[in-house]
Amino acid sequence: MNNLFIDKIIRYSKFLLMTYISLFGLLVLFSNLTDYSSNYEYVAHILSMDTTRENLSLSYRAITSPILHHRIYWFIITLEVIYTAFFLVGAYHLYRNINAPAEVFHEAKKFSIIGLMFAIFVYYVCLQVIGVEWFNMDESQIWNAKDWARHIVDFIFPLLIFVALRTER
Repeated sequence: MNNLFIDKIIRYSKFLLMTYISLFGLLVLFSNLTDYSSNYEYVAHILSMDTTRENLSLSYRAITSPILHHRIYWFIITLEVIYTAFFLVGAYHLYRNINAPAEVFHEAKKFSIIGLMFAIFVYYVCLQVIGVEWFNMDESQIWNAKDWARHIVDFIFPLLIFVALRTER
């Protein structure tokens, strides 16, 4: 009887954590769509490398075209829409299958896992790898989101592991 209780708590915690990260995704989308110009400015400065240390050997990496800035920013927003949609659908499927047999509940995790992988792509690959390593975002005193992105990945990656683990009986 005790195992059934803890199994239920684990299932509900997976659902609730996916609900929390869904709220995060919705707030990020709201911010990017309602304050497009501020967030666009951030992307433009990072891509232009205009607030990093002057380094002529790395300046070829800069993207200075406003058209490309807008396209890259819309690509990021599109990825945010995708991961948020997967988060929401994933949370819904977890909740809908909260009392289902273990195999069914485990299969219900697929949308959550896909959404978490998209989010890791945005915050780890796009911001931490490309932003920091290619565009030297970490050298900017004003437009540096390295720590912010790391904190998000520090939540998303363990969440991915927790959700994906097959603990249900």
